[in-house]
Amino acid sequence: MLKLFTWKKVLSVAAISTLVLAGCGKASSTESSEGAKIDTSGDTVKVGVLHSLSGTMSISEVSLRDAELMAIDEINAAGGVLGKKIEPVVEDGASDWPTFAEKAKKLLQKDQVATIFGGWTSASRKAMLPVVEQNKGLLWYPVQYEGMESSPNIFYTGATTNQQIVPAVTWLLENKGKKVFLIGSDYVFPRTANKVIKAQLKAEGGTLAGEEYTPLGHTDYSTLISKIKDAKPDVVFNTLNGDSNVAFFKQLKDAGITAADIPVLSVSVAEEEIRGIGASVLEGHYASWNYYQTTDTPENKKFVANYKKIYGEDRVTGDPIEAAYTAVHLWAEAVEKAGSFEVDKVKKAADGIEFNAPSGKVKIEGSNQHIWKTVRIGQVQADGQFKEVWSSSEAVKPDPYLESYEWGASLSKK
Repeated sequence: MLKLFTWKKVLSVAAISTLVLAGCGKASSTESSEGAKIDTSGDTVKVGVLHSLSGTMSISEVSLRDAELMAIDEINAAGGVLGKKIEPVVEDGASDWPTFAEKAKKLLQKDQVATIFGGWTSASRKAMLPVVEQNKGLLWYPVQYEGMESSPNIFYTGATTNQQIVPAVTWLLENKGKKVFLIGSDYVFPRTANKVIKAQLKAEGGTLAGEEYTPLGHTDYSTLISKIKDAKPDVVFNTLNGDSNVAFFKQLKDAGITAADIPVLSVSVAEEEIRGIGASVLEGHYASWNYYQTTDTPENKKFVANYKKIYGEDRVTGDPIEAAYTAVHLWAEAVEKAGSFEVDKVKKAADGIEFNAPSGKVKIEGSNQHIWKTVRIGQVQADGQFKEVWSSSEAVKPDPYLESYEWGASLSKK
């Protein structure tokens, strides 16, 4: 039997790969009615863990890997899934979208994993989507995104648009002003998100002060900051991703613009990114998420304590980290309910499953394979944590196509 991994002692991706390969015996597989081959040999079942462990997105994604491995250890310590221990096969997407597709294909075809937990950017998800669909596999995607998607082979445990972006815009218009400047990284998530925001601004009485995009990994924001100064917006809505946020916020502060002057609300800056950027740089600015390290639930106190015990007291949790951790537990519960690792049976069983996550109770919505989530807006404090300034108070039903909004009808194209 494969020994339980103690991931605190894992020093490199190479070391993880060595452990995984050491645990693999002669492969045998079962095939679901959908055709997905899953290795069920011996007393283990393999799952893929696919995140950017190098490149511009590693600032965010390494911690998602850590959270997923922690969840796997918890499940294994409790006896595993259907009597089998979970064996993670860890791969590096390297912040390169074709690499995500290549690694997903390897995990499904060569490693015959039961599921994949992975991705951060929408570009990485969209690269993996045709791979999991063509191979009849299953992907659990843990990060908030722009909506307008519902794949039968993906479960979305991060927020969709009506669980993060839409309520954030409404809150800004009611509390911070009507003139909004949009900045984002130049790929699918920011451009689609801003298309939604512009429609919402028009419907709710806001005005667009400007809209600018920069490549992922971009580091010179002097021109963009000059445009923000000239536009004099009430607020900046930020959809930059990765380490570009480090450069933008530091240069914004160096330019003399504080949160009191022009507050920035981000949807991809959580506690882990604050740790990399610096709380003194971000203090006073805002973020919209479904979870913060400061979220007050009994499950979160245990989650934070365990995460720090394993990875170090200096480490922090955040929304994508919590959603990645939750994804593993939801998959395990769906497998147990299905009594099978077969993809089609797991998908059917997942509908309506509830889990007491660190963020509060969540539920899988089977009609679109997203989850019900509570919306929270937080303000960055001097200690690098968030003070919650607004909450939806209860879990919000996922509406990825914005069908419940009159102004969103023209945007909803399945």
